[in-house]
Amino acid sequence: MKRALRALLVCALALSRQLPARAQALPSEPVSIADGHVTISGDVSAAFGGADTGFFNYTDYEHSALRVFRVDLTTAVKLNDHVSMLGEVRTENVGPLQAYAFYLRVRPWARRAFDIQAGRVPPTFGAFTRRIYASENPLIGYPLAYQYLTSLRADALPINANELLGMRGRGWLSSYSIGNPVPAAGLPLASGFRWDTGVQVHAGAGLVDATVAVTTGTLSNPLFRDDNSGRQVAARLSARPIAGLVLGTSAARGPFVTATAARGAVGAGRDGEFTQTALGADAEYSRDYYLIRAETVFSEWRIPAVGAPVIDAPLRALASYVEGRYKIRPGLYAAARLDHLGFSELTGTSVRTTWDAPVTRLEVGGGYSILRNVLVKVSGQHNTREGGRVTHLNVMAAQIVYWF
Repeated sequence: MKRALRALLVCALALSRQLPARAQALPSEPVSIADGHVTISGDVSAAFGGADTGFFNYTDYEHSALRVFRVDLTTAVKLNDHVSMLGEVRTENVGPLQAYAFYLRVRPWARRAFDIQAGRVPPTFGAFTRRIYASENPLIGYPLAYQYLTSLRADALPINANELLGMRGRGWLSSYSIGNPVPAAGLPLASGFRWDTGVQVHAGAGLVDATVAVTTGTLSNPLFRDDNSGRQVAARLSARPIAGLVLGTSAARGPFVTATAARGAVGAGRDGEFTQTALGADAEYSRDYYLIRAETVFSEWRIPAVGAPVIDAPLRALASYVEGRYKIRPGLYAAARLDHLGFSELTGTSVRTTWDAPVTRLEVGGGYSILRNVLVKVSGQHNTREGGRVTHLNVMAAQIVYWF
């Protein structure tokens, strides 16, 4: 896959050199070359925020969503009226190029909204995954469901309830007795920063859209190569009943623990018992100068009993947010998002509490378009957490975004 992506990128860059001299300025639209058979688009963003001492905004142990320089380059190659090849490479903080997406799209009927995609495909679950790029996010931070790191890991498991409770609020760097012993970042409810690999089918009819996918990873742990014996099945259904209103619902289920970690906990051949099941609901309404969105994501992880005191119930989490944007004048807007992530309770030897520390976030900010495709954003966050080493964080951030 990486070789194919590299070849696709090299091809696109080589073809772009054939553009006329007048195109040397930064493009403001996707670049179309080779008689429209190749389209190149990109997204560049740089965020500068205060220190996140509580790791509230970290997407992994190294990168904070408020302190990241990201470059995306997307290429679409139209082979004919029915088959296209799409790829995207990404780099963060001047790190190595990563294969963010690479898939083949087949449209059997040119005039029908039906397509089949295979490879590292776009997310099926949820609404925010469709606007994860900085140019489409009204604020700088991300909703907790798609970014915040819980204490659960796919490659390491707690031996009992006490060990899991000992990691409350430490998803940025958790460690357990079973599986990989090296401390590492935990899992979000749904990853907003990696795409999964598999086959996806999408169909639309009138005001309704439906998508179904079978992939190697799960919502919290998308993969390129499978690390257990199971597959995830995900589906989404959305409808537009009236102008400006979009309603959606999603579901997904699949094994999330590596075969190695599962074998260390309960023996070989049982990794399919360590499942993540997720449900989601979302709504969006826009009219005149304002836009309102709301989304809820419920996730349940099942971990079979190992040692006493046992984890005797599924580990559940519920994340909900509501956000709004209001256009004050052309090019200028204000926005806000209220977000909460809660967890089910677990009983240890001497305490009963939530298995991870609940988090609440309020982010308020706005943006101004210097050019049609150059946006400057500022925002302030107030984070609170019921546990962990740092329970409160107020932080400011600024971001500049360019896309074509």
